[in-house]
Amino acid sequence: MTSTDDPLVTTDWLAARLDDPKVRIIDASSKLPGVLPLPSEDYLGGHIPGAVFFDVNAIAAPDDPRPHMYPDAAQFARDVAALGISSDDTVVAYDSGGWTAAPRAWWMFLSFGHPNVKVLDGGLKKWLREGRPTHSGKVTPKPGKFRAKLDPNYVRSQQQLVGNLETKAEQVIDARARPRFEGTVAEVWPGRRSGHIPGSRNVPYSELFDAGTGAMKPLEDLRKAFTGAGVDLTRPIVTSCGSGVSALVLTLALYRLGVRGSALYDGSWAEWGLPEGPPVATGPA
Repeated sequence: MTSTDDPLVTTDWLAARLDDPKVRIIDASSKLPGVLPLPSEDYLGGHIPGAVFFDVNAIAAPDDPRPHMYPDAAQFARDVAALGISSDDTVVAYDSGGWTAAPRAWWMFLSFGHPNVKVLDGGLKKWLREGRPTHSGKVTPKPGKFRAKLDPNYVRSQQQLVGNLETKAEQVIDARARPRFEGTVAEVWPGRRSGHIPGSRNVPYSELFDAGTGAMKPLEDLRKAFTGAGVDLTRPIVTSCGSGVSALVLTLALYRLGVRGSALYDGSWAEWGLPEGPPVATGPA
């Protein structure tokens, strides 16, 4: 892993580039429905200087009943340009420090053909722990010029995942906490069944970072988390979670381990777990 292909950047790296006009910072923090204050309110209260708010619920398909599904390329380009981002900028995404959504923004930029995107290791939590500056209020940037084209290989649909039940061509890894995966607790998305996609593996995303510092764990620890869950890093992988957000923490960790070509099941459990949905398994993987 070299610094050029590592998707993570350090707080030192970002602090040295706060005044670089070609480095655009986005606060991509997200929370489960009903959790207050809203991430957008947290952003107004304090954010890394120059950061704009990337709302994962708004930069999404507008008329889709499933939560924050991918928008089309035209909308993504329009929404990102409105945040002051152009196609020749380097984008640095961060979140509140719980790894809840910065990797989702990172993967969306990659999916839409923008390779110059990084994730701030440790997010705002680490930034604040180190006594670094923040600003309050809204940043209103001059609109950018952004081109987007979706590469469909980055995402999977429910239909593709149903087909995979038979072929088992791709390993499915679920990022949710173990009780949700095993179906021993009620699913947090209302009206969804409990359990997991049959045949999937479970690597809870919270096990991939240090809860104290917010930083992602060392590569060897990441490797053990996947191999210990029965994942073969040489075979195709699809990541899943509750609604297609925390799955990307797994994707980011896999990327750091040199895995390329993985995909996101965008609908995730919010789609699969619906009452009339496909088969559900319970218990350990």
